[in-house]
Amino acid sequence: MKILGIDIGGSGIKAAIVNTKTGELLTERHRIATPKPATPNAVAKVVKEMVEHFDWKDAVGCSFPTTIVDGKCIHSGNLSKKWLNIKVDKLFRKECHIPFYVSNDADLAGVAEVNLGAGKKEKGVTIVITIGTGIGSGLFYNKKLIPNLELGKMLHSNGKIIEYYTADSIRKKEDLSLKQWALRFDELLEYTRIVFSPSLIILGGGISKKYDQFKEYLTTDVKVKVAEFRNNAGIIGAAMYAHKRLKD
Repeated sequence: MKILGIDIGGSGIKAAIVNTKTGELLTERHRIATPKPATPNAVAKVVKEMVEHFDWKDAVGCSFPTTIVDGKCIHSGNLSKKWLNIKVDKLFRKECHIPFYVSNDADLAGVAEVNLGAGKKEKGVTIVITIGTGIGSGLFYNKKLIPNLELGKMLHSNGKIIEYYTADSIRKKEDLSLKQWALRFDELLEYTRIVFSPSLIILGGGISKKYDQFKEYLTTDVKVKVAEFRNNAGIIGAAMYAHKRLKD
């Protein structure tokens, strides 16, 4: 099935039409910068612009960078505090006049990776961690999603919320070397190992492209792989999620 997948991030909104059976992008990926400030109305207008770019008239799958329950944003995340309690699916449907199926970005990136990508042969507990403006995470057991895991919201021993210590945006803000940042991220991986005992951790987000440059600083004995779909995982997973919802 062909479905438009949209991935909303802190710095960019990306989309493509996806073959939901294979994960193939059937069009060039299109990117529009996330508006500043990223208020609901401002983002909705960009989403409408994206839909019009593809001349899309059918249902859309959308990955969103915070906790989503039944289409509703229950945490303000890293975009704008104005998102709290907004029905994101309803907002985008009203703006674009087509159905939207919206869920958490890391969960949907994980849907793509555990079914078609780096975790397709894995059983047991798989955790997907996306590293960007914040830290996103998706938890899967035998490929079944357990939604809205928020590893990034755990407290570090220094008292900080851990994504404010380990996100890629923090690496850039504090001008950390890859080694300095990786040693911090290794602490997050260790917490994850202790709490969840995963058989596989899949890393996504832009910095995952540099995995070969920082993997030597990671000490966890859990198997770690880089997301096969890289920054397209959210787009692909969003389209797959919409496909499943339409079938249900």
